[in-house]
Amino acid sequence: MTFSDFAFSPARGDLTFGERLLRRLNLDGPLLLAVAVLALMGLAILYGASNEDAGMVYRQAIRLALSFVVLLAVAQISPQFLRLWSPWLFALGLMLLLFTLHSGHIGRGAQRWLGFGFVRFQPSEIMKIAVPMMVAWYLHEKPLPPNWKQLLPLAAMIFIPVLLVAIEPDLGTALLILSAGAFSAFLAGLRWRVILLLVVALAIVTPILWHFMHAYQRERVLIFLNPQRDPLGAGYHIIQSQIAIGSGGMFGKGWLHGSQSQLDFLPESSTDFIYAVLGEQFGFIGALAVLALYGFIIARSLIIALRAQDTYSRLLGGALSMALFTYVFINSGMVSGILPVVGVPLPLVSYGGSSLVTLMAGFGVLMSIHSHRKLVAS
Repeated sequence: MTFSDFAFSPARGDLTFGERLLRRLNLDGPLLLAVAVLALMGLAILYGASNEDAGMVYRQAIRLALSFVVLLAVAQISPQFLRLWSPWLFALGLMLLLFTLHSGHIGRGAQRWLGFGFVRFQPSEIMKIAVPMMVAWYLHEKPLPPNWKQLLPLAAMIFIPVLLVAIEPDLGTALLILSAGAFSAFLAGLRWRVILLLVVALAIVTPILWHFMHAYQRERVLIFLNPQRDPLGAGYHIIQSQIAIGSGGMFGKGWLHGSQSQLDFLPESSTDFIYAVLGEQFGFIGALAVLALYGFIIARSLIIALRAQDTYSRLLGGALSMALFTYVFINSGMVSGILPVVGVPLPLVSYGGSSLVTLMAGFGVLMSIHSHRKLVAS
């Protein structure tokens, strides 16, 4: 911290009402505004993707409102308290994953859900935050970059929950958990020779992983390489998605217009493939604008992480920021055909509840990191 951090911070009496309110609620104005704008755009896109289903949009709006409450609540928790409870949250997540594999609800061929009365949720969502929290907790008071002795515990913290989620099976969520944990370790200064060794090890075990993949997962990889292999079956999703994106052209066909989405040619148009609807209705310009908004949110999140007061906050904030990048990259990549289809929703835009709550909780953590820095500096 430098003298300028104090000298140029505005006096409390010079703040506007909105700035005072944001400070009192421990919120970062630019990040909150960008998230709110994207969420509202998501509702408009969802309305067009659901064939003007007002009920679906209303339910999503209720989820968004509840998720913003989660964001606000988490923002009030200090990073020190989050660090203290990181191992307990991680242990709770592991126990819930094991319980899910034993007694979870089965739907669409996967055992991913736990139900408590009228509430049903996916415990794997907890691990999207718990894994980077645990890695940051483990590395907080250790000299960085991590040495060879620390790599085995780090690998266990990351790969045990990833494997448990992959067994459900839920490959998309497993990849997101893996990326969040891996980014935590990478931002700690992981040496390049270690990264190269991990890449070589992954290449060696890939044939083994292929053997243990489910048949439909292997089929997705093969269809990614050649969608025309089964154009009316497994390749149908990606073919229709590419047609929708390509037909949008530069400026799109207009909101609530488009043959692929409005005539139900595009499957899962309100969830996993909603980005294709965006491309068809708003064109290249609209799709690029949404990506630019994501870019601003990610950049602002990284700035908050960079300015954090301690190692735990920097690693956790950076990992959550890059996890959002992974979300967007995987979803936009799979609907445009440059990645296999793995079932990852588009953040703040796709219809759904569990992932939305987790995402907003992550933003709440970033708000907490930001407000803690401001409180220390004031």
